[in-house]
Amino acid sequence: MQRAALFRGGDAPMAAGDLGELLVPYMPTIRVPKSGDRVFKTECAFSYDSPDSEGGLYVCMNTFLGFGREHIERHYRKTGQCVYLHLKRHLRQKVPGASGGALPKRRNAKLFLDLEISSDLNSDDFEYEDEAKLVIFPDHYEISLPNIEELPALVTIACDALLSAKSPYRKQEPDSWEEELQASKHAKTLVQLDNGVRIPPSGWKCSRCDLRENLWLNLSDGSVLCGKWFFDGSGGNGHAVEHYRDTGYPLAVKLGTITPDGADVYSFDEEEPVLDPHIAKHLAHFGIDMLQMQVTDNGLRDNDIKPRVSEWEVIQEAGVKLKPMYGPGYTGMKNLGNSCYLNAVMQAIFSIPEFQRAYVGNLPRIFDYSPLDPTQDFNTQMAKLGHGLLSGQYSKPPMKSELIEQVMKEEHKPQHNGISPQMFKAFISKGHPEFSSNRQQDAQEFFLHLINLVERNPVGSENPSDVFRFLVEERTQCCQSRKVRYTHRVDYIMQLPVAMEAATNKDELIAYELKRREAEAARRPLPELVRAKIPFSACLQAFSEPSNVEDFWSSALQAKSAGVKTSRFASFPEYLVVQIKKFTFGLDWIPKKLDVSIDMPDFLDITHLRARGLQPGEEELPDIAPPIVIPDDPKDHMMNHFVESLDIDESSVMQLAEMGFPLEACRKAVYYTGNLGAEVAFNWIIAHMEEPDFAEPLVIPAFGEVASSGAAALGAVGLDNQPPEEMVAIIISMGFQRNVAIQALKATNNNLERALEWIFSHPDPEEESDPALDTMDMENNANANILAETGSEGPRIKDGPGRYELFGFISHMGTSTMSGHYVCHLRKEGRWVIYNDLRVCASERPPKDLGYIYFYHRIPS
Repeated sequence: MQRAALFRGGDAPMAAGDLGELLVPYMPTIRVPKSGDRVFKTECAFSYDSPDSEGGLYVCMNTFLGFGREHIERHYRKTGQCVYLHLKRHLRQKVPGASGGALPKRRNAKLFLDLEISSDLNSDDFEYEDEAKLVIFPDHYEISLPNIEELPALVTIACDALLSAKSPYRKQEPDSWEEELQASKHAKTLVQLDNGVRIPPSGWKCSRCDLRENLWLNLSDGSVLCGKWFFDGSGGNGHAVEHYRDTGYPLAVKLGTITPDGADVYSFDEEEPVLDPHIAKHLAHFGIDMLQMQVTDNGLRDNDIKPRVSEWEVIQEAGVKLKPMYGPGYTGMKNLGNSCYLNAVMQAIFSIPEFQRAYVGNLPRIFDYSPLDPTQDFNTQMAKLGHGLLSGQYSKPPMKSELIEQVMKEEHKPQHNGISPQMFKAFISKGHPEFSSNRQQDAQEFFLHLINLVERNPVGSENPSDVFRFLVEERTQCCQSRKVRYTHRVDYIMQLPVAMEAATNKDELIAYELKRREAEAARRPLPELVRAKIPFSACLQAFSEPSNVEDFWSSALQAKSAGVKTSRFASFPEYLVVQIKKFTFGLDWIPKKLDVSIDMPDFLDITHLRARGLQPGEEELPDIAPPIVIPDDPKDHMMNHFVESLDIDESSVMQLAEMGFPLEACRKAVYYTGNLGAEVAFNWIIAHMEEPDFAEPLVIPAFGEVASSGAAALGAVGLDNQPPEEMVAIIISMGFQRNVAIQALKATNNNLERALEWIFSHPDPEEESDPALDTMDMENNANANILAETGSEGPRIKDGPGRYELFGFISHMGTSTMSGHYVCHLRKEGRWVIYNDLRVCASERPPKDLGYIYFYHRIPS
């Protein structure tokens, strides 16, 4: 990039009046950031360049978006915006002092950017220095800052406000106070009594009453006492506060919140939650190893497992020297605080060629046609993430130690190692109560959330998510009449039950359980863990067996009866995602995980699970609707009918209800979204939760043939069904043509919300798609049979042989989806690689038997 320095002849700097005159034409485009404006001064909107990068970062003085050197020209051409604030962080060698060594370390007043400082370099020899300049395009004029006396007041104010603006990723929710916590003044000098107290891993009780919840461990004497209203609003008798008043011991940690990342600490003296930088040391005084702890409601159990068999050690391949991997496809992702579930899923997603072609292959086109604010465009952020992971720009081997000094003298920056998906996570989780939080999440739920977004934001005529989609045939049989009904639904994941009864080491499990209970009762160390060994064939058999249908209504008997359901594959996807259903609920409704070992095969053949349809001799159940019950409330009599028995996926209903939504609202959400799963139903809830009848029982408007077609026709997904007339009528009432309403509903599997979005994103439904993207789609469809043609006749299904090979798996460590850690193993270039957030290494012992989600690709026939 050429630069023209602002000098008037020789070395004489340009006068203040000249600077002001130079900026006059651009003054209308320079804005001062206001409250609510987001200033992106740490990350490029199209790449992971930052002020740390070689070219620095350019921040638009009008939109406050940041751009790396590779993308700044694109934004200038697209918007005509000329004035940018250029931010650059330099790494310089310190000037030697009189004694020959470096000058004493002191606070660097030239650091004003909110960036992390690398700990790889010796801070006694090197220091960081931040630099800011105004750059005027297209001539690249530069004005060094600060230049307060020479610049117009508006420009100076705008620059100052931009440099002092907070990160756009700083959460504003009530639970974000953790980011504002200050270190306690007592942490460094805390007195801990040598009284021999050791805290057991579970079974706590307040030492002054019988409470077993909201318990706090005093870090001075080890007393366990109940809290009051402070800190998290939990109830209690206030004995922890009383103890402080009696003893003056100031700090306490809440039991059940201790993890390797920290714990909830409260200072009675300072009367607020605080940080304890020495929390690990203070906990170790009472026998608690926080590096082995995970959050539970009733106890800290993860540290009871001996390291030799701990899933934390096995899955992360601890104790084995792993070789770091660098280059394209070997880029790590920073953990933003319980974001490992996102990191693991995205590493697996972008190892799939179809996703690489859709986003990275189309990157120039996606970027060129992105909206003015690319941070709010799904395809832009997907392309950015894919390029960051696959380009190799952010995964370069470290420099050899003997060359560091020479390189630093040349002012060469340290190599990037990994990317921080802050912008991606902020966008993809926007509006979602769980993914937008800093809490740990279920990787399977996030995978479905991502697929939903991919479906709603197509790249061309075909989405890369087509490779996961398959059709499930469900055969439901009335046990009394023996008649059957065949239905089809779309799915993206094969959920495999854990056949615990088929464990091959039952005797060892029984013996271990007896020893464990004895040890807990006697407060002794737990015995070495024995993990259940489950044959994969038993899990596959459990998947294929019939299951009872709760509250089954038989149209043949016109009454409730016993029914069984069997699921088969009506099509086999190109990529098969298998989830091991490890997570369940205990008798106390506390989520827990089945700690099992399953011998997952490298090669999988599920051809025998192919659906066969209606067989000779089978008689179909009559297509008769369940009885209609009129509500007792007179206000609901006006043309409304309450359907007593509906085919609703109760498992999805329970997932939503566990999030805190009203049960009836959950039932309506699942029903109106055609039993497509909890993720799709959740979107329905978000869109309707402000409605006055949100929590009222499910009521179906009577639209003539709708009532006679039965509950299965309302919102159900089928290849031959027409969209529900009530949904068509709703869209028509908004001013759209009937053919557009029908086309939109068919294209979105009869999902009303998605249909409306489809209409707005397809202003001319009959318009031909882009030829370039159609060419890409033809390449994606090679060697696959398309069951459903492009358009609105049904979901696009790729079918083929049911033989697969394992190429990746995601593993979870911890006791439930609400805690723990995720890592991903992928097979690349003939060997397994472990992706553990920023750490990417060649795997020596891939723990394929302990995975949670497995990824298989079809073996070409």
